[in-house]
Amino acid sequence: MQIFVTATNTGVGKTYTTLQLLELAHKMGLKPGAIKPIETGVHGIPEDGSKLLQKCQELNPSLKDAAIDDIVPYQFSLPAAPFVAKEDQTIDLEHIKKKVEEIQNVCDIVFIEGAGGLMVPIEKDFFMVDLIKYLAIPSLLVTPSKLGCINDTLLSLQCLKANAIPHHWYINLFEDKDDFFEITYPFYEAYFDEVPLELDLILQRYTNSHSS
Repeated sequence: MQIFVTATNTGVGKTYTTLQLLELAHKMGLKPGAIKPIETGVHGIPEDGSKLLQKCQELNPSLKDAAIDDIVPYQFSLPAAPFVAKEDQTIDLEHIKKKVEEIQNVCDIVFIEGAGGLMVPIEKDFFMVDLIKYLAIPSLLVTPSKLGCINDTLLSLQCLKANAIPHHWYINLFEDKDDFFEITYPFYEAYFDEVPLELDLILQRYTNSHSS
């Protein structure tokens, strides 16, 4: 089973959420794994990827010998969208898919962490949302709790729906938590059938749908 973790933008908490998902999957009795196919702004060791690798090795003995290049196949130093950061290098989609499959071979569930938001360009006409479609897997959209998040959340959900990508979404209450319930929550409560604040329940829905 595979889930692509994306977000409304960069700095929203994809890595933090993925680390939580790894822990939750482990508590559910699953062997978890994670991969971040592309990381930019890398100087030395990939910051996000190293956190994922450490957590994977902690929770899944089958990944104890995994290397950082297994978790982050493409690393670029410029802190920019992959299309810009890769300069004249090529991002091979088949290589990404192969790396995901290698991790999947020793895991029950694999979380694939994207870079930035859904419309971050990987190539001139190929975006992060297209990578999700290429891998043909469901997605989890991580959204922030700060003022202004409604617009970004609705646009991102619309993008997933327009591309027929099965998905859930999750609000990462890491900033403006108190203000969120006063400023943003009232609209979410009125607009959506439910407001997704419990990550464990969201993960359970993925696993239930996968097993049914």
